[in-house]
Amino acid sequence: MLTTPENAGDLDYSGDDVARGGPVRFNTKIAVVLREDLPVWQKLNMTAFLVSGVAGADADTIGEPYEDASGQRYLPMFRQPVLVFAGSAEQLRRAYDRLHAGGLRFAVFTDDLFATGNDGDNRAAVKAVRSEDLRLAGMAVRGERKAVDKALKGLALHR
Repeated sequence: MLTTPENAGDLDYSGDDVARGGPVRFNTKIAVVLREDLPVWQKLNMTAFLVSGVAGADADTIGEPYEDASGQRYLPMFRQPVLVFAGSAEQLRRAYDRLHAGGLRFAVFTDDLFATGNDGDNRAAVKAVRSEDLRLAGMAVRGERKAVDKALKGLALHR
């Protein structure tokens, strides 16, 4: 990743890795949490929807457009890695409660959204259920790295 004045605030220069061309450590983290018992197609579909919430809420998460050597241009993507975690329904609920308690903004995907077909119905399906009763299928968050790590403690990376 190329460091520019626009993204410098997300980077941690405290280590020597950057000077040696090594990995960049971000002050923020983007994470997706998926319920492990879902079919693969649902996990993939849900991941796409969830990360769009992160991108839509924080425009500074998106880098510059890509271009190949032939001059063909491509859409920009996140400027930092996205980590994908998996857990049980109970682990997702615990992570949800921690994200909420930590004051982090995050996207949710509930079981009900698999049966809807548009944005209006999606929002209505979430609005109809109290927070404590949401049947969580997945979540996505971007926040300060330590706060996200604390909220997602105990979850394993998706395999």
